[in-house]
Amino acid sequence: MPRGQRNEDMTTLRMALVGYQVEKQKIDEKIREIEAKLKGRTATAPAAQASAPAAKKGAGGRRTLSPAARKRIAAAQKKRWAEHRKKLASEGKES
Repeated sequence: MPRGQRNEDMTTLRMALVGYQVEKQKIDEKIREIEAKLKGRTATAPAAQASAPAAKKGAGGRRTLSPAARKRIAAAQKKRWAEHRKKLASEGKES
């Protein structure tokens, strides 16, 4: 076995372990979210992950909308689709 290869192997294994631990945390979070939806409640992060570094904040983080906000967004989208369908119907009659 050449010199230094064992040390490089250990470094690679450590890096792989860190990567898999991060993936496991993501998978565990998704499992908690799905279980919470199945139980009809919102997911809550355990205290240990709440104090984790700002890895969750950023592109991967999601905001929670209130029911009233979701209702407003849904109404606005329905209005947009109604206008779109009306426009398509009027274009179809002209042809």
